[in-house]
Amino acid sequence: MARTAFLGLGVMGFHMAGHLAAKGHEVVVWNRTHSKAENWATQHKGEVAKDPASAAFGAEYVFLCLGDDPDVAEVFAAMEPSVAAGMVVVDHTTASADLARDLYARCKAKGAHFLDAPISGGEAGARNGALTIMCGGDDPTFEQAQPVMAAYGKRMTHIGCAGSGQLAKSVNQICIAGIVQGLAEGLHFAEKAGLDTAAVIEAISGGAAQSWQMENRWKTMVDDHYTHGFAVDWMRKDLRITLEAARDNGATLPVTALVDQYYADVQAMGGNRWDTSSLLARLKR
Repeated sequence: MARTAFLGLGVMGFHMAGHLAAKGHEVVVWNRTHSKAENWATQHKGEVAKDPASAAFGAEYVFLCLGDDPDVAEVFAAMEPSVAAGMVVVDHTTASADLARDLYARCKAKGAHFLDAPISGGEAGARNGALTIMCGGDDPTFEQAQPVMAAYGKRMTHIGCAGSGQLAKSVNQICIAGIVQGLAEGLHFAEKAGLDTAAVIEAISGGAAQSWQMENRWKTMVDDHYTHGFAVDWMRKDLRITLEAARDNGATLPVTALVDQYYADVQAMGGNRWDTSSLLARLKR
């Protein structure tokens, strides 16, 4: 069992840290809002640290699960005095590849190791310990961290060098954006045409149109229920990172850029915390 620290107990991190504790790992947690860390400790076996440096001190593995680049940069800087030779730092935040490469170099300078390891699967995946994890960094580091991440990760893939995990997460979000918009338009068309939506979904969901989004979201979408999973605010953050990376590498992402603006429309409707399937609400409006 490993000595671990988990920094960031949001919607995903709270459950992920809980799985580490349930598997018997030593866990020290820290969260910017201290009450969340105290609440975690009432439900799981582990300690609460007063700051990132205290949490990371003496840990074999330090896991970060935060909001955006500035949050990661700030928390890493705070814990950096505790980064020691042999330590493995794993960042589960969806952040930029440039930041991942910088943190990799800073860890390496201290004899430590770093993985950028963004996650997919939403709150349900975190709660059920069934997340998909895309990892960038050195292969031996991935092999070392994999058994520990298995506490909450069902599918873990080493993509390549530092930053590759973050770029793979961008691919994930590009694909999701297009699929959700296509599903929203299909449902909107069915409704306008006066079709029995349930019958249509039954007819097409076994063929080439099938997707996870169709299987799990079509009913809540037609019922105007948008409280399931990943919030629009976070999707826009991820798409911002993706579009910035595309400008750097020369990729052309017309559909992704368009759907990003559609999500801006959803935010203007007050749907900041709605889930990403809320693209249908924009069409209905």
